Amino acid sequence: MIDNKALFTIGYGLYVLVARQGDKDNACIINVAQQVSSDPLQLMICVNKANLTHDMVLRTLKFNLCPLSEEATMKPFQHFGFQSGRDVDKFAGCEQELRTENGLLYLPKFINAVISCVVTKSIDLGSHTMFIAMPLEARILSDSPSITYAYYQQHIKQVGGGQLKVDSNSGQVPPTTHSTLPTQKKWVCDVCGYVYEGDSLPPDFICPWCKHPASDFRLMEQ
Repeated sequence: MIDNKALFTIGYGLYVLVARQGDKDNACIINVAQQVSSDPLQLMICVNKANLTHDMVLRTLKFNLCPLSEEATMKPFQHFGFQSGRDVDKFAGCEQELRTENGLLYLPKFINAVISCVVTKSIDLGSHTMFIAMPLEARILSDSPSITYAYYQQHIKQVGGGQLKVDSNSGQVPPTTHSTLPTQKKWVCDVCGYVYEGDSLPPDFICPWCKHPASDFRLMEQ
């Protein structure tokens, strides 16, 4: 028997993963990144295959890992996690273009470091791919602590009140973050706390925050 609550005790961070293929820059939010060895120095990240950034890393074998800091607002989560790079240019209108030596972008704010890596191995894990990578460049950008899921839930997610809502037709977040249909049912993701509102939860729904499937959602009591 698997008690999901036991899995929730595992700690997670939140990161912006940046890639570049050809002339296209893109990024997504991931929650699994870790140093796995010191000699040789190697990092590990896991990326959902549904993300365009996943495909770009798989093809180019390089990425920038940007840990989000406690200075972050909801903006980077909405911008990099709630829309697809297949539909929009996520770096269009960026207030400042900053690139590391590998030519990849990193954020001008909301992060406390940037680590540039080259992939040495990839492992197919089903819904995700694990990338083992060697850091080539690493910089501290801020002394603000890194965000954990717990901090995100307590200090960022609820700012402004209300729950974020996904458009059941497009899978993208509409301009408003407040529900105008209070009688709709609500399903909550047991992994990250994301709330979906609608008459029914699509069986193929994927959480826009943690990329877990509909089976990890439960109906909230009204």
